[in-house]
Amino acid sequence: MKKAAIFSKNPSDINQVYNSDHLAQLAKITNLYPHIINLENISFHLEQLRDLEVIFSTWGMFKLGDEVLSQLPELKAVFYAAGSVRNFASNLLEQNIQVFSAWRANAIPVAEFSLGQILLANKGYFRNFRDCATPTGRASTPFRGRGNFGATVAILGLGAVGSHLFKLLQPFRLNIIVFDPFLPDDKARSLDVQKVSLTSAFQQADVVTNHLASNSETHHMLDKHLFNSMKDNAVFINTGRGATVVEMDLISVLEERPTLTALLDVTFPEPPELTAPFYSMENVILTSHIAGSMNDELARMADYIIHEFLRWEQEEPLQNQVTLDMLTTLG
Repeated sequence: MKKAAIFSKNPSDINQVYNSDHLAQLAKITNLYPHIINLENISFHLEQLRDLEVIFSTWGMFKLGDEVLSQLPELKAVFYAAGSVRNFASNLLEQNIQVFSAWRANAIPVAEFSLGQILLANKGYFRNFRDCATPTGRASTPFRGRGNFGATVAILGLGAVGSHLFKLLQPFRLNIIVFDPFLPDDKARSLDVQKVSLTSAFQQADVVTNHLASNSETHHMLDKHLFNSMKDNAVFINTGRGATVVEMDLISVLEERPTLTALLDVTFPEPPELTAPFYSMENVILTSHIAGSMNDELARMADYIIHEFLRWEQEEPLQNQVTLDMLTTLG
């Protein structure tokens, strides 16, 4: 059996993701080190970990510097039961240590959350809710959306979340358009994806849903020009990354055009500053980064990563491996 250990700078996160059944399974399929390794105790345990082959982790995985890695000469792979690995993976990959992530598992609830918001947005739910908040508003003519049949939805980013959302939207007879600067045209054709420019996505869509990764190319990509080009009554959804949005531009346009609505599960910074206008704007709905895996959904990430370990150990085709090239496009 492979010698394994659990690493996390926040040991309490481990039990949120790896339940008792997962931990029992790891103890059965690996030679599992009895202590969780964190920043405070790693130097004490390194001598006992010289033959360590596999690390399991989740949120709270910390970057292993060259000095530490030199004392883990047998380390072959890190299995990360969460999404983005950008904070710690590059130096591992550069030293030919394989990295695996449960990003596809985390994409499922984000796509489901976005699906729900899209369907409600096209019905006009969010503006209707505002209109019905007072007796006068309810007694008048509350807003109604165009409905979902034939509505145009623009997906920004066709990574793990965007791809799953694209599949979930298929039964609803929507016109789905996609902007993704990293999606080759031939792959778009093979997926039967209608690829458009970023400007066209904002101009054409009734709902724009953002799933772009945050990197140097996408930083502040979504600006005033784009938000101003949206249709009347359109909805912008952000479950991707707050840093892709020029938030003062979004605020300005939303103030000038109250028929637009923004549903923001992510912001930058997060949470917004105490004085941020988002808190008091009627056409903004803030949620606290709840689209991703939470509570009972967390176990799915551990399931994915343990199954990936078993495939890796048995030299079967892998499904969740991360490469250096992928780091720029993963969220």
